[in-house]
Amino acid sequence: MKRTERHHLKENELAFRIAQASEFFDARRSMAMAIGIGVLVLAVAIVAIMMYRRSVDSRGDLLLAEAMVALNAPVVPTGTAGEEGLPAAAQIGATGTFSTEGEKLRAALPKLRAAAEGYPDSDAGITARYHLAGALAALGQPSEAITAFDAVVTEAGADTLYGRMARLGKADTQARSGQVDAAIATWKELAAETGDELPVDAILMELGRAYVQKGDTEEARKTFTQLVDQHAESPYSADARRELDNLKG
Repeated sequence: MKRTERHHLKENELAFRIAQASEFFDARRSMAMAIGIGVLVLAVAIVAIMMYRRSVDSRGDLLLAEAMVALNAPVVPTGTAGEEGLPAAAQIGATGTFSTEGEKLRAALPKLRAAAEGYPDSDAGITARYHLAGALAALGQPSEAITAFDAVVTEAGADTLYGRMARLGKADTQARSGQVDAAIATWKELAAETGDELPVDAILMELGRAYVQKGDTEEARKTFTQLVDQHAESPYSADARRELDNLKG
């Protein structure tokens, strides 16, 4: 083969290799650009979601704050005199001062409900629903209160702080409303759980009292004895001993 032909072939081969390399990098460049655009779109979406959630949380926090203003307002009975003989409510100034506990709770209810139902998954919404349940229980609406406590457990999780508080609130509401068997079942479920998150001594005390309320003195005696034996240093231990003495009497 002539030298010029060999040179020509080498040039063609070099051109072919260069073309291949160019195509390779062009394809990778397109892929890299596509990946870069995808990452950018994802980042924008994440920022938008975070901003939306922050906005939602802010609105929920505002509604909860408005509800708590009413819920934490002082109760000053009508006719109560303060310093210099002036009505106490007038001295307090007394926007948000209520003459009865029921009046205060009824004023807080719609605000708590708005925060709970408007932002159910947010921290503010869960907190509002817990206080809503407590207010309903205090106002003598146990069925609605128990439903609200159950919703707190569902939304917050049974093992969270509000989830545990809601389960305790549910049992207390059941007992106070005469649903003794339901209260006993809830207290027993709570007492059977392991871990330090729940006040087992307090739960056993309430369980024993529920058995007394039902008239089941044998189970009441067992429960109070368990409290005394397993939680001798508990502040409820003395109460449990008194209950045992009453059962003997």
